[in-house]
Amino acid sequence: MDEASTDRAYDVIVIGAGPTGENVAGRAARAGLRTVVVEAELVGGECSYWACMPSKALLRPPMAVAEASSVRGAREAVTGRLDVAAVLERRDDFAHGWNDESEVQWLDKHGIDLIRGHGRLAGERRVVVDQPGGGTVELSARHAVAIATGTTAMVPPMPGLREAKPWTSREATSAKAAPRSLAILGGGVVGCEMATAWSSLGTREITLIQRGERLLPGNEPFAGEAVKSALEGRGVQVLLRATAANVERDGNGRVSLGMAGGETIVADELLVATGRKPHTADIGLETVGLEPGTWLEVDDTMLVTEVPGGWLYAAGDINHRALLTHMGKYQARICGDVIAARAAGRPVDPAPWSAHAATANNGCVPQVIFTDPEVGAVGLTTDQAASRGLNVRPVDYEIGDVAGASLFADGYKGHARMVVDEDRGVIVGMTLVGMAVGEMIHAATIAVAGEVPLHRLWHAVPSYPTMSEIWLRLLETYGL
Repeated sequence: MDEASTDRAYDVIVIGAGPTGENVAGRAARAGLRTVVVEAELVGGECSYWACMPSKALLRPPMAVAEASSVRGAREAVTGRLDVAAVLERRDDFAHGWNDESEVQWLDKHGIDLIRGHGRLAGERRVVVDQPGGGTVELSARHAVAIATGTTAMVPPMPGLREAKPWTSREATSAKAAPRSLAILGGGVVGCEMATAWSSLGTREITLIQRGERLLPGNEPFAGEAVKSALEGRGVQVLLRATAANVERDGNGRVSLGMAGGETIVADELLVATGRKPHTADIGLETVGLEPGTWLEVDDTMLVTEVPGGWLYAAGDINHRALLTHMGKYQARICGDVIAARAAGRPVDPAPWSAHAATANNGCVPQVIFTDPEVGAVGLTTDQAASRGLNVRPVDYEIGDVAGASLFADGYKGHARMVVDEDRGVIVGMTLVGMAVGEMIHAATIAVAGEVPLHRLWHAVPSYPTMSEIWLRLLETYGL
């Protein structure tokens, strides 16, 4: 029978083969369910080819040089310039040359089928795939359909912006050469990381434009202040409370941004880093009573709450709980296990997940921002905790005053804050700012997720002399 007219039955259909979709499929297949993944682009998704991996591959070499240069005796050995061509080649290696063969092999190894093409819902437990070469494949699911299509870059409706063909995060992380000058709209994670990367890789002029009053909103204010100061030290012009009104690309390829205040900013390239939107505009949501282009509301088992019948799931960025790869994979593991349990007729108790704020209300989401200095954070900021009615006390300490930090780098500068729920005697948030703090944040994640009482945490003695001694100093500052 012609493939275009084939109706294939599976236990589970997953739309989207990024890290979230792969993990949903992997957990379902591990339970013995016949599973298929539908993917329109590259298996491995945004993280593997245009986000986490290539961006950090761009950022790590300059950071390694900065770390070596911060230690007397080592800095004398750093005599050459950064080899930008080698950095870009290494980035390409991490993106596998934008070839997904190894990811496809992973699916094969776990017995998961792959159908390439644009997948869309076609009613209850049904998916239609428009294939690249023409024709369609119709799929049906005995138990579940899981949507893991993630997000796409949001380009605001600014006059001339789309016509100027700006960079999004994809172009910024995959560029083959550094532009001479770069303007960046947005002072969030992408904007700050890419300003850090390209200022190290040869871009001479960078202007970072942020509508808000500080960089990295949603984090503790001191984090954004530290990153702003560091970027300005690199020669990046940071404009706060600034708004672009219109954009135009001239015949020479240069971009002009007309600012609301009347001034004009000119650059060779423009990066739009103003947020993400759900990748749901054309996946058939209307066939199951949902509005295309919207975020999907889910319960703590990742089941879509607005669709009856208990068969449609949405995991990862698309449910807007936490737009981070590691949180999407966490949700995927929950989702796949729940699908398997329900398929086997086992009761599912959502309490183990809803009891933890990581799933219920984003209260235990860890994140590392790979700027220089790095920002590692988990849980709630002081303001977020207070807005939830918690009786909180912020406790601060300079990381540079810890012996391990002074050994790590001469003149180490960094700051730590733990946010304590005084009524329960537990930490509900931690923010670390400084060199290499990303490797330290998981200890805080364990403390927050495990709701470890401070009086017990005091007995977790940090090794001396390491930067982890910051834990002892924070607890001492608290009064233990």
